[in-house]
Amino acid sequence: MLFDSIKTAAKIKDSVLVGLSTGKDSIVTYDLCCRHFKHVKPYFMYLVPGLEFQEMALRWYEKQYGNKIIRLPHFETSDFYRYGSFRDPDGEVKIVSVREEYDYLRYKTGTYWIAGGERISDSIVRRAMIKHSGSIDEQRGRFYPLAEWTKQDVMQYIDHYHLFLSPEQKRLGFSFASLAGSELSVIRQYYPADYERILHYFPEADAGVERFERYGE
Repeated sequence: MLFDSIKTAAKIKDSVLVGLSTGKDSIVTYDLCCRHFKHVKPYFMYLVPGLEFQEMALRWYEKQYGNKIIRLPHFETSDFYRYGSFRDPDGEVKIVSVREEYDYLRYKTGTYWIAGGERISDSIVRRAMIKHSGSIDEQRGRFYPLAEWTKQDVMQYIDHYHLFLSPEQKRLGFSFASLAGSELSVIRQYYPADYERILHYFPEADAGVERFERYGE
């Protein structure tokens, strides 16, 4: 039952895009796609380019599967730059939507279907979304190989196939995904060079870290 979605999707097309955040769900989704699809095009959306603790994981997956990972800015960074989140605002920056980012990836790779790591058990919102569309959303060109999986299923799969977890997950419990003071405090403590790189792009993020370390969330 757990593999029904991926097997069905692989019968529709032999090529797929996969979002690889280096988080638990995304690496299992990527591994599944590599086992069932002939052509797999992985992509990674970053908040800050070239963070070593993320690149370490990306290099491992490039070597392991032989696929070059497309690196591109996360669509949310356009909001950060335009409206001045943790930096000076720049009104010339165009806001990029998630749909525009997906359209760009589809154009660049010539691949329409996108696999995501969303699970029904993640939240009420994701449960409603997947229940509405099913694990294969033909209208949006997306499918969810892990739709029926639990977190335990995901962790057992990672252990069984010895998949690589990005190093910050041992400290955060999840992959780095925001500029929240709670996350950046951990990055500053354990990955100081990467923290300085983050401040190069978002110099005011340091204030959020100081606030968190003094007062908590």
